[in-house]
Amino acid sequence: MKTIVAAALGECVHVAGVMNFLRLAESAGWRTVFLGPAVPIAQVLAVVEAEQAELAAVSYRLTPETGERLLADFAEEADALRSRGVRFAFGGTPPVVERARALGFFEAAFDGSETTEDVLAYLRGDNPASRTETDYPQDTIARIRWKSPYPILRHHYGQPTMQTTLEGIAQIAESRLLDVISLGIDQDAQENFFHPERQDPRRRGAGGVPVRSADDYRALYQASRRGNYPLLRTYSGTDDFIALAELYLATIRNAWCAIPLYWFNRMDRRGPWGLEESIREHQQVMAWYGTRAVPVELNEAHHWGMRDASDVIFVVSSYLAAHNAHAFGVRDYIVQMMFNSPPGTADAMDLAKMAALLELIAPLESASFRIWRQTRTGLLSYPLQPDAARAHLAASIYVQMALHPHIVHIVGHTEAHHAASAADVIEACQMARRTIENALNGQPDLTADPAVQARKQYLVAEAQITLEAIRRLAEPGSNDPLTDPAVLAKAVTTGILDAPHLKNNPYARGSVRTRLVNGACESVDDHGRILNESQRLADIP
Repeated sequence: MKTIVAAALGECVHVAGVMNFLRLAESAGWRTVFLGPAVPIAQVLAVVEAEQAELAAVSYRLTPETGERLLADFAEEADALRSRGVRFAFGGTPPVVERARALGFFEAAFDGSETTEDVLAYLRGDNPASRTETDYPQDTIARIRWKSPYPILRHHYGQPTMQTTLEGIAQIAESRLLDVISLGIDQDAQENFFHPERQDPRRRGAGGVPVRSADDYRALYQASRRGNYPLLRTYSGTDDFIALAELYLATIRNAWCAIPLYWFNRMDRRGPWGLEESIREHQQVMAWYGTRAVPVELNEAHHWGMRDASDVIFVVSSYLAAHNAHAFGVRDYIVQMMFNSPPGTADAMDLAKMAALLELIAPLESASFRIWRQTRTGLLSYPLQPDAARAHLAASIYVQMALHPHIVHIVGHTEAHHAASAADVIEACQMARRTIENALNGQPDLTADPAVQARKQYLVAEAQITLEAIRRLAEPGSNDPLTDPAVLAKAVTTGILDAPHLKNNPYARGSVRTRLVNGACESVDDHGRILNESQRLADIP
């Protein structure tokens, strides 16, 4: 094991940067020796020699002029060690780093602007400045493993014109802050890409970038071939699912598929298919991607949460999504967990809800069905005031880190006001990255709270009651009611799965009432009293 000796030099007592560097070094496999603040040059060099260290890392964060003199003395006294193969790195404020680089002694100098990946790359013997596309993993699972213990970061991006989107993707990639750009494409592209006769010129750019050809997708991908070479992914669309899937893999190397089980059809007026028919179509898409070993995310539960469904329905729908992905051959399943949905949900109750769904789907996991955790902030939860929105982004992601996500889907802090620009995406990534680093540096176990554990067990038990009610809808001979499109559709039409926002919907009952009680979203009766699932289901005709 290689050894690093690190210290703050001279009269400098600031060691936070040194400690962070050493934490990263340990995660990269180094043995670390920390000498502390205000260490004399002679002591640093003596320990480097005694420990037979391969690398000495020193810092200085005071006046540039005094720092320059101190570092010149250090370089002169350490030159013999350097000639014997010891490497030297420096960290400090940008003005001091500028002086350190001018000396030409240190092989690397860090001023705090570097990404975590850049520092880890240096510690692993890689030079970030010389990286090419082959140095950045270009499939989702490899990228997750490469970046661990940090989650990969995903953000939605798409502007109403191709040119603005192309420029923005290039800018985001050059920032090297984001791992996955989720292309936001306009509604016409999602539904009518292969049907130009159905497209409406007046809707061009509504909801995202107006891609109209395979070459448009190729251009978007090419714009990302710089910086940290982020992965690209996009919606599965609302029609022509397999044709779109083939297009996405051929043009943008779609990082993973995201598709619902129940949505993007005539029930939510976002697609041409009926409820049962769309379930069949979505299952076929899962199977198609599964045979190609492309990860699949079912963006299911949060659609119920955004419609004020109870926490139990949220958990049940998440299980149904994972169960179907497993049944239809998905190998790498991305479970999406949207926090703050509905808005006003308490952090403890959010954690309990997510812990419950993870416990329910855990038995599905195996060598052939791997589960990857993705968290995100609630789409509807952002305040309009910019500073409050920034605080909400950071606070929400900090809570999410209690679940040790593999992917953090950053929902931009501008969401309540406007679709994120490239600059907004970069700013959101910077906030998210700092929040994640804070959490990884010693976050307490928020899930150990007795209130979280008690609520989790309640939700698991209640969800089992609801799932059994769905199974009982099956006709004799149904091999698996929970993957039977007729049964799954009937679960909605009968009201077993229901949400208040579905009122007057031709495919759903919309008769359930919910209310936030002590930060949890509960089904309630006409008088506001909480109904457990046995009571609620007993009232369904």
